[in-house]
Amino acid sequence: MLSKEKTREAIRLMAEMFPDAHGELVHENAFQLLIAVILSAQATDVSVNKATPGLFQAFPTPEALAEAPLEAIIDKIRTIGLYRNKAKNIKACAQMLLDDFAGEVPKTREELMRLPGVGRKTANVVMGDAFGVPAIAVDTHVERVSKRLRICKLNANVLEVEETLMRKLPEETWVDTHHTMIFFGRYHCTARAPKCESCPLLSLCQDGKERMRARQGK
Repeated sequence: MLSKEKTREAIRLMAEMFPDAHGELVHENAFQLLIAVILSAQATDVSVNKATPGLFQAFPTPEALAEAPLEAIIDKIRTIGLYRNKAKNIKACAQMLLDDFAGEVPKTREELMRLPGVGRKTANVVMGDAFGVPAIAVDTHVERVSKRLRICKLNANVLEVEETLMRKLPEETWVDTHHTMIFFGRYHCTARAPKCESCPLLSLCQDGKERMRARQGK
């Protein structure tokens, strides 16, 4: 397991590689971000960004989305995976925003997780990116990078990964760390072909060292 100090060093090196890391879901306000993050579950940001301009143009507010016929919503997002279930969720989410939150996106994790289609990861993204509330959203990239670097235990679940990162990193860095780790995992430490041979974190990475030894042994 990487120590707190080495974990922070690893994040610093990632940030040097990707100084402009940011959330890649296109949105103009908290409502649009909330809907985009719900749609991004088990889908790529690229696919969501292709669909949401038409969706938001047609249904720009919680009122418009809640009142929209389900089939009309489906037509706007059918290029995204699981589109039927997601259409039901975002329509119901918009209705709950109106019924329970005066049409405003709530700022707390507990309230956000009451919304249809919103789990802890989605809530953390909205808290961090829409409202600047310290949070680390653990997606597949964050989880993979954390385990490869042994920041957390290999058998840690998503919540344990999040809690480990929160313990090892300063609270004021959590939102930036989330984006930095996603960029590092998406564009460098990829799932199938991590760029270990050119990685400035190799000296800190047990997984990378083992991978390089295996390559050299061939």
